[in-house]
Amino acid sequence: MKKTLLLLIGLFYGNLIQAQQKAVTETGEEVILYDDGTWKYQNENQVPEKEIPTNPKKFIKDKESTFLLKSSKLNVGVYINPKIWSFKKATDNPDAEFELQLKDGDLYGMILTEKVEIPLKTLRSIALENGKASASDLKIVKEEYRIVNGLKVLLLQLNGNMQGIKFSYYGYYFSSTNGTVQFITYTSQNLLDSYKPESERLLNGFVEIN
Repeated sequence: MKKTLLLLIGLFYGNLIQAQQKAVTETGEEVILYDDGTWKYQNENQVPEKEIPTNPKKFIKDKESTFLLKSSKLNVGVYINPKIWSFKKATDNPDAEFELQLKDGDLYGMILTEKVEIPLKTLRSIALENGKASASDLKIVKEEYRIVNGLKVLLLQLNGNMQGIKFSYYGYYFSSTNGTVQFITYTSQNLLDSYKPESERLLNGFVEIN
């Protein structure tokens, strides 16, 4: 599946955190504009407030994840297993800092960092609402707070369909006064269950560097 639409789905992910296009009607109603020419009233597209559960388990990095991949923007990093993951500075997606790929499979990853602090619930809403501009059926199918190496993160799994390919994003969202990190893995929906153990091991390498 190398160099196929699944890689383009990774490029699309950078749009999830970009500002939405908004307009105001003649009657003063605020609406959201989508790339396909459709629109919705702002109030109709709001993500309803809900209680997000917290996983009681403590998540820590895998002992075989020995290489620390450091952000050049924030004091965070990711411990990875270089025997099974390849990585590079992001070139395909301008919004990402690093791109990763499972060496023997069709599981991909990316790390997006920015210095702005964004509340996790707000980040959740932005990712879902803006993602629908390119994949109108995008939805959150799993969400929970986790403590990963002492840091509170939000786990999100988002499923959608783009040009006939059913894909899944599975990743961690983190924000503090230091900035915001989106650490995402993605693959096709039919492969996620088999890749989830590797995805989890990769994601659990996320750390803050003092």
